[in-house]
Amino acid sequence: MTKLPTFREDDGMATVEYAIATLAAAALAGVLYLIISGDAVVAGLTALIERALAVKF
Repeated sequence: MTKLPTFREDDGMATVEYAIATLAAAALAGVLYLIISGDAVVAGLTALIERALAVKF
């Protein structure tokens, strides 16, 4: 008769935790990308850069 392997209750938990953290990070990156690529943010950053580069004599 062969002995079956015994598993602890938390076997594989680290892998699941890494997977959930990776999914959460990817979701946050997607949301931030959508916010930053919005028209209002792009226009504001463009105006800020143009003012910073404007040379007054």
